[in-house]
Amino acid sequence: MAKILIVEDDINLCNQVVAWLANEMHTVEAVHDGKEGSQRLRLYDYELAILDWQLPEMSGIEVCRAFRAEGGSIPILMLTGKTTIESKETGLDSGADDYLTKPFHMKELSARIRALLRRPHAISSNVLEVRGLALDTVQKRLKKNGEEIQLSPKEFALIEYFMRHPDQIFSQEALLEKVWSSESDATILSVYTTVKTLRKKIAAKDEPQILSTIHGMGYRLDSK
Repeated sequence: MAKILIVEDDINLCNQVVAWLANEMHTVEAVHDGKEGSQRLRLYDYELAILDWQLPEMSGIEVCRAFRAEGGSIPILMLTGKTTIESKETGLDSGADDYLTKPFHMKELSARIRALLRRPHAISSNVLEVRGLALDTVQKRLKKNGEEIQLSPKEFALIEYFMRHPDQIFSQEALLEKVWSSESDATILSVYTTVKTLRKKIAAKDEPQILSTIHGMGYRLDSK
């Protein structure tokens, strides 16, 4: 799971990508012009951005360059109908991490996203493992000691975020920003409720809790 921003002015294509990635349990936000995309990247935290090359107001190249100039470091995937080597070179030189030519298959998009998300976290496998929990980020399954645990999409997104950042403390506000959409009606209570139900599913009453509450600070997934 990742929080992803897509900036694409082809509404039909944008809706298809959003639906596909949401089905893969990513949290996806979409805007349709470069200026708004650039503002979103400045205001909110994302783990990956998908930029169309040709956009109203600002091109994807301009959005990418501005974001990098301001120190933005998340992976950026550029979408374009341009097919020349020179165009690809321009896109990559602007700060994009990868380049996907239209038309493309959604499965290829997913594979590119997985590859980009692995880079900053140094993950060499599609399976995250912590204390008997094994989360398959491709098949979207969580198992505990080999037995599958049924999760809602938001519970899955939350445990994946914790497993990507073990032993780090996150406040309820931080989790709301990282795991829920910026446009969501969710509140701090939503975070509390999701953590509570997730705990019941991943640890029995007589077992040590993997998700710890750090009073006055937030929650932490303990790897040991």
